Formats: sequence, structure tokens, C-alpha cells
Amino acid sequence: MQRRILALLAVLALVGLAGCTGIFGPEEVDSDQLNENASYDWDTEANASLTLNRTSYRAVYDIPDNSTFTIYNRDDLGREESVPVSALRFRYDNGTVISPANSSLTADRTGRSTIIRLPNNSSGQVAYSAPRQGKSFSTPTYASGYNYSVTLPPGRRVGIPLLSQVTPGGYETETNATTNRMTVTWDEPVDARAIRLRFYLERDLYIFGGLAAIAVVVGGVGTVYYWRQLQAVRRRRQEAGIDLEEEYDDDDFGDDGPPPGMR
Repeated sequence: MQRRILALLAVLALVGLAGCTGIFGPEEVDSDQLNENASYDWDTEANASLTLNRTSYRAVYDIPDNSTFTIYNRDDLGREESVPVSALRFRYDNGTVISPANSSLTADRTGRSTIIRLPNNSSGQVAYSAPRQGKSFSTPTYASGYNYSVTLPPGRRVGIPLLSQVTPGGYETETNATTNRMTVTWDEPVDARAIRLRFYLERDLYIFGGLAAIAVVVGGVGTVYYWRQLQAVRRRRQEAGIDLEEEYDDDDFGDDGPPPGMR
């Protein structure tokens, strides 16, 4: 009985530490982390603008007079988890930008989400940074009726079906020649539950094209080699007088007359 009680307490402790039951309540994000420096593009036409870098991304969302803004990620099993935000900022409609150091702007984390607490229920834009990695990116659509833009890291591209994928559809792409960045834009409100992108490096396209060309050359050489070998075998058989194809004329049949019973 004691072992069962101890096991149950251990499970409850783990669940509580994960923030799934609220036993210990939300955990406030470290203020030094929230006050880190970051530059954001506030003058975006999209309701939600995300700029990806190699190991992080920056997000800017329109906020229509809310007291909180809840964000989260989904793991490989589809479970919700909190976002480790940093460099938190809020921009009022008049252009004034504030940080947690000089306002009531804060963020709390639970096991399933990150809750950004906004100052004075004001409308404006909230911005934060968060880590990411790899050649893919996904984010839930936190608010209905938002249109989105996602700017890829320098040199990354979408558009080749075998090397990239973007969901949902209905998007457009534009590349900035100066920064070598491609931006994927959904001008219409996104109704999907999430936005997902899988992209490739420009050099990947050249590598893929080179491998495809090598495969074609090797296949062509192999075909020619096989055909020449087949022709050589046929010549040797003809020279040996074996396995020759016999040609028959119509007159070759019926030399012995019609079959019995038909004579």
C-alpha cells in the first residue's frame, strides 16, 4: 500500500511540475529573458508576421484590445506545450514601444501554453522571439481572421514540390534581392489550424539537380552498355549457329498435306 501511495505522489508531482494540473500555478518568465534586445518590423501589412532565422524566429501579432495573448506550440504527438519567449515588446497604436522593464507587460508559462499579459487592455502589437531549428517551421493560428506572412532565413526557398511544402495553400511568394530572403504571404485570412513550411537551401537545388543529372547519365551509360552486351551475345550465337531465329513463309506450313480426316 505504501508503495502505491508513493508512486501516486510521484506521478502527481511530475504532472504538477509539468504545469498540466495547475497545482503550482503558472510560472513567470524570467525578466532578464523578457527584456533581451531584439529588433522587430512593426510596419507589416499582415496581422501576424513571422521572421525566421537559423536558430530563432521573431513574431509580431496585432492585438485588438485584449488583456492577455496566449501562444503555444504542438509537439510531434499533437500535444500543446508552452513557447519559451524572450525579448518581449508591446507597441501601442500611437507607435510607443514598451518593454517589461518599464511596464506591466509580463509572460507566464504553464505546461501547455505561454500567457502574455498585456498592459491596460490596450490595442496594438505584441512581439516576441523564440527558438527554432531545422528546415521546417510550424505555428498554430492563434486568432481567427488573421492573414499571415512568414519570411524565411537567407538563402532558403519554397516552390519545388520534392524539396519543399507549404500548407495551407493560397499563398504568394516574394524574394528580396538585397537580403536574399523569401517571404511567404497569405493575403486572405487563414482558416487552417496551423501554418506549416518545409523549405530548402538554394544550394540544395543545385545538389539535387546535379544528382539527378548524374543519375540520368549513369542510367544512359548502363542502358547503352547493356544493349551492346546483348548485341555481342547475339553475334556470338549467330557465329556458332545456335539459337537462331527461324523464319517461316506461309508455304512452309502444310507441306505434308492437310491433316488426317481432311484429305
